[in-house]
Amino acid sequence: MKPEHKAEMKARARNIVLKVAYDGTAYHGFQRQTSPVIAVQNVLEEKLQVVFGDSIELAASGRTDAGVHARGQVVNFFTNGRIPVDRIVRAVNSLLPSDIVVLAAAEADFDFSARHSARSKTYLYRIQQGEVPDPFSARYAWYVRRPLDHEAMAEALRMILGTHDFSAFRASGGAPMSPVRTMYEAVLAEEPHGILACRIHGSGFLYHMVRNIIGTLVRVGLGDLAPADFQRIMESRDRTQAAATAPACGLFLEQVEYGNDLHL
Repeated sequence: MKPEHKAEMKARARNIVLKVAYDGTAYHGFQRQTSPVIAVQNVLEEKLQVVFGDSIELAASGRTDAGVHARGQVVNFFTNGRIPVDRIVRAVNSLLPSDIVVLAAAEADFDFSARHSARSKTYLYRIQQGEVPDPFSARYAWYVRRPLDHEAMAEALRMILGTHDFSAFRASGGAPMSPVRTMYEAVLAEEPHGILACRIHGSGFLYHMVRNIIGTLVRVGLGDLAPADFQRIMESRDRTQAAATAPACGLFLEQVEYGNDLHL
């Protein structure tokens, strides 16, 4: 939502919340871009304006980067449109392209913000392993041909649990904010077809933080770093000590958690 329009938007009759899934491959991230560059927000706002009959400016739980996907992005917007909540999903999906889908809709209190009301987020990163790449995973996983030591990776990953300064995994260019975050869950799981999935649930995330953690974790899996090196890198708070950023294609915003007053 544009800051100069905030008062105008909040004077409207309703605050609508949507849960959205999208394949980020074809888009320049989530955040609205200037034509001819197209982001997920551009497409959503255009179609929502048709359904609700007024201008729409979305606020999102977070800004996923180009090529990053979402299964549980959450957005909200203010509108005078009168379409009932139970008809929103079908109406909007009838206009959206096949790579963006509204999963659920709800009406929230006026103080609800998809961004500021979020209590935690869960990200999933998928890595495809094997001698031969899988063409059906290419858009949704980072292909790593060499075998990975899953046990060493799991040992290193457990080190992010709890409250830490994550400056070592923070990319430049993000919004200025505290680098201290709390991670509640960090697990690896083997999935079919040679997929290794890393799920991280935390209070919040810094710019490129998950992808930088994964890039360093894969170095551990390849034997280039030991789990103790991962610990040392994290404690250094120095981005230059960590590995290169993992590709965007493997990352999914899985879920955003709010209080009991919102059910999507």
